[in-house]
Amino acid sequence: MTVTTNLQQLYGIDDYEWLLANIELLKQRRFDDLDLENLIEELQDLGNEKKNAVKSLLEQVIRHLLLLQYWTEEIEINGHHWQSEILGFRYQLEDRLTSNLRVFLNQEIDHIYQRALKYVCVKTKFQVDFPEECPYTVEQLLDIDYL
Repeated sequence: MTVTTNLQQLYGIDDYEWLLANIELLKQRRFDDLDLENLIEELQDLGNEKKNAVKSLLEQVIRHLLLLQYWTEEIEINGHHWQSEILGFRYQLEDRLTSNLRVFLNQEIDHIYQRALKYVCVKTKFQVDFPEECPYTVEQLLDIDYL
């Protein structure tokens, strides 16, 4: 059996050990022995995970901003909680955001907003009049001091 075949089997058993083995092969510049098929898949998944994480965090910021600004009946009870949640999600975004991911969020803002809008409409039992289009720019959403 070749090193690559062994690595492919290891991938199905213990992906962390598989990762360590591939890292060692990379350090040794033994490129022909890499499990390229699974390595490519893992790298693609890693990129998708990063995108999904920032997309989810931005959606949380939007949800809480909408609730804070438009659900006036609940502002006394929940306003401070929503503000702290917004701050926490923004800090998490700040820690994860790259210029590439910022471009991605700008491209996805309409889709992200529609998901957030649907959530807050259900949460408020469709009794609050939220904007149909996103009233925020990505820069505002990421700005720690905005609202």
